[in-house]
Amino acid sequence: MRLGMIVDYSGGFEETADLLVDYENAGLELAAVAEAYSFDAVSQLGYLAARTTRLELASAILQIYSRTPALLAMTAAGIDYVSGGRFTLGLGASGPQVVEGFHGVAYDAPLARTREVIDICRKVWRREVLVHDGERYTIPLPPEQGTGLGKPLKLINHPVRSRIPISVAALGPANVALVAEVAESWQPLFFHPGHYRAAWGEALEKGLAKRDPELGALDIMLQVSFAVGEPDPAALDQVRNQLAVRYGYVTAAAEIQELYLSGRKDDAARAVPDDLVRAVSLIGTEDDIAVQLKEFAAAGVTTLLLNTLASSPERRVADVATLARINAAS
Repeated sequence: MRLGMIVDYSGGFEETADLLVDYENAGLELAAVAEAYSFDAVSQLGYLAARTTRLELASAILQIYSRTPALLAMTAAGIDYVSGGRFTLGLGASGPQVVEGFHGVAYDAPLARTREVIDICRKVWRREVLVHDGERYTIPLPPEQGTGLGKPLKLINHPVRSRIPISVAALGPANVALVAEVAESWQPLFFHPGHYRAAWGEALEKGLAKRDPELGALDIMLQVSFAVGEPDPAALDQVRNQLAVRYGYVTAAAEIQELYLSGRKDDAARAVPDDLVRAVSLIGTEDDIAVQLKEFAAAGVTTLLLNTLASSPERRVADVATLARINAAS
């Protein structure tokens, strides 16, 4: 299983960047930069590309609405170029709160847009003359929608790779089916290795049945909270607040929703079942983590994106080294 980590966009970026050589020596293979509505991820990925030589890089994620498909393709090709072919383009639809509330763009047709964005990116990377007639994007722009001066173009530069890996964050069944069909990698959220099939099994099977064999096996790139040692209640509580009903905890979910909506957020967090919190995180003793790794691997997870919870940089690096050792022995 490939070991990666999320580089925090809300603070600590420079500290993490300074430690990347130590993380890499400890066994880290991938660094992913989130974006949300903080600093853009692209600037930070370029910085990390200059600071590293072997570490793979990924966006986690760039949302598909605020950049045109061609710009996403150019950006990915640029990061892949400056990193020497080490980049994975992580994409996602985000949500209307960010897309409409921060960018002022209508949040519409996320599935159709995702499919077309992927198709356009791959055309750009192959240096095809870019012509696309889709439901959401028409390239070049038709004369009646602009000046009429647009003409088909192709990327000037030759990309390092004609197919840069694409990883898509997806939760809904239709979106997961799309990802399984057309992307190299899938980024789920709160992936329960014992219950994920109840949530996504049918969607995965539907998408994989249409998958081009040239894409290879679907990489499941899982963001997971991580700490080595006896579980700290405070660390577990960081996971509790974000869990939902997707895995069949119907009674608990109803209670959680009622408590949350009544303003009792701490009580709502405490109502999340311990087994759910532990199942979707990687927190515990070395023996606990060894078992969890095997459960994730058996469920098809191939890449872990760690959200390290240890309080000090030294401890976080040491935890990654411990995980790499356990992973190698699995």
